[in-house]
Amino acid sequence: MSGKDIRQQFADTLLEVGRRDDKLVVMVGDISHFKLQPFSEACPGRFYNIGICEPTMISMGAGLAKAGLYPVVHTIAPFIVERSYEQIKLDFCYQKLGGNIITVGSAFDYSNLGCTHHCYVDFSLLKSLPETQIMFPASAQEFDVLFKQNYKNGKLNYFRIPKNSHGHEYDPNRIKVGQGLIIQEGRDVSVIVTGSQLKNAIQAAKILQQEDCGVEIIYMHTIKPFDQRCVRGSLEKTRKVLVVEEHSMYGGLGDEVLRTAKDIEGIKYATIAIPDDFIRGYGSYEDLCRDLGFTVEGMVKKIKQDLIGG
Repeated sequence: MSGKDIRQQFADTLLEVGRRDDKLVVMVGDISHFKLQPFSEACPGRFYNIGICEPTMISMGAGLAKAGLYPVVHTIAPFIVERSYEQIKLDFCYQKLGGNIITVGSAFDYSNLGCTHHCYVDFSLLKSLPETQIMFPASAQEFDVLFKQNYKNGKLNYFRIPKNSHGHEYDPNRIKVGQGLIIQEGRDVSVIVTGSQLKNAIQAAKILQQEDCGVEIIYMHTIKPFDQRCVRGSLEKTRKVLVVEEHSMYGGLGDEVLRTAKDIEGIKYATIAIPDDFIRGYGSYEDLCRDLGFTVEGMVKKIKQDLIGG
C-alpha cells in the first residue's frame, strides 16, 4: 500500500467493503466514474451518478440512510460541503442519520481552477454540526483503515482526500479515529500537523535538529473528535507550538489546539494556514504551497522567528 494513490485506494476500499456489505451504496456527482467502475460492476444497483446536483445527492443519501443503508456521497469538496450545507445540516444531522461524505480537491488541490474549486472552511463548517466526524487521511493506508472503522457507525463521517500523500506509514493498529499520532518526540517545539504537510514537517524537524532544536511532531488525521490529551501532553512539555493546516486560519485545527492550550501558562503559538483572504493566484499546487508558506523552509522560518528566535 506504500505510495499508492489515495483516490485509487478510495475506489479499492469501497469495492472491498461493497462486496461483503450489500448495504453500502455509492453516489457520485459526475466524477470518479472510471475508478469506481469495478464497484459498479460488482455491486449492481448500488452505484449512481447523480450529476451536478449535489444538494439533491445529499438528500438522497439521507433517504438511503433512513432506509437502513450506508450511503457514500462523493464529489469535489466545495460543491458538496459549501453548496449543500443546508441539506447536510437538516437532512443528515438534524435527523441524526449516519452516512459518509468523501471529497477530493482538499483545500486547493485544484489549484489551476481557482476559487470555485477551492474549499478553505470545510472543517469549520462541519465541526459545527452535531454528530459529525471529520477525517483527513493523507495516505492510502489511513483512508482504508478509517473508512472501514467508521462507515456504518451511525454518524455523518467526512473524509477529505488530498491529491498528495505524506508518504509516511506506521502500524495500522495505531490508526484510530480521534487519536493523534506522535511521529517523533522532542523537547523544544511541538508541531501539530494534518494532511500531506506531515512530509514537510518531518524534513523541517531534521533541519532544526542539526541546530539542537528538538521538534515533537504530532500528526492529526482526525479533526473531530479531537485528541486533546495527546496535544496537551506535548504542549505542557514544550510550551511552544506551530500548527500547520491546509485550511483557513479560522475554525480548523488551530482553533482546536488553542482551545486545548487555553490554560497552559506561557504558551507560544504560531500557525501556517490559509490567511483571511481568497487564494487569487493560479499555478500548480506546489506554487500555491510556496506562496502560502507550506514548505520545509516556511516551517523552519516560522519556528525560528515566532517560537525560538534566531
